[in-house]
Amino acid sequence: MPTLEKATEAQTAYRRIREAILEGTLLPRQRLVEKELSERFSLGRAAIRTALARLEQEGLVESAPYRGAWVRAISLEEALEVLEARMALESLAARHAALRATPEGVARLQAILREMEAKKAEGDLLGMSELNALLHRTIVELSGHKTAARLIEALRAQGVRHQYRTVLVPGRPDRSLEEHRRIVEAIAKGDGEAAAQAMAEHLKGVMEALKRAGEGR
Repeated sequence: MPTLEKATEAQTAYRRIREAILEGTLLPRQRLVEKELSERFSLGRAAIRTALARLEQEGLVESAPYRGAWVRAISLEEALEVLEARMALESLAARHAALRATPEGVARLQAILREMEAKKAEGDLLGMSELNALLHRTIVELSGHKTAARLIEALRAQGVRHQYRTVLVPGRPDRSLEEHRRIVEAIAKGDGEAAAQAMAEHLKGVMEALKRAGEGR
């Protein structure tokens, strides 16, 4: 049997710091001090340094000489650009997911959609938002489009810190559910064009909600 390659210390540091940034444990503009991170994650400072350099390449971290590193803050304008780029790529992924649709894949999407509806009924909007992200990831996975998947993941990492704001916009949860129903229905029918169009319309709706959330700050 093939053995799984053990993650290096630098890979572990990268994964754990990245998760902390995306989950909001490490906040935008928060300083990232190697010694503190080393103690926090029980990892060597060399591994932390390598991880921060990799995260800087991804756009999640910034640094400057004599100032160290910090979590990069994403502006509203940049978050909207990220969504615009995701629109093109996720529409492509939705098209491929529809063309490759299997009963098992469709059942997974429908199950997530039912969970989203349940969270909405319970008033758990953040839980609904997390399932929203899972539905999108599942569509990308079902598309089998590896290049789109890689690019979408990088973009999602940039904009994930804004995603929870949109679900709090009045009326947005109901519209979001309806948009996701259309996407899943099109994929279930194997209609690639309808799936791509439904995904594009959904992400346009997210952009409008994010603009409204930004105006309300």
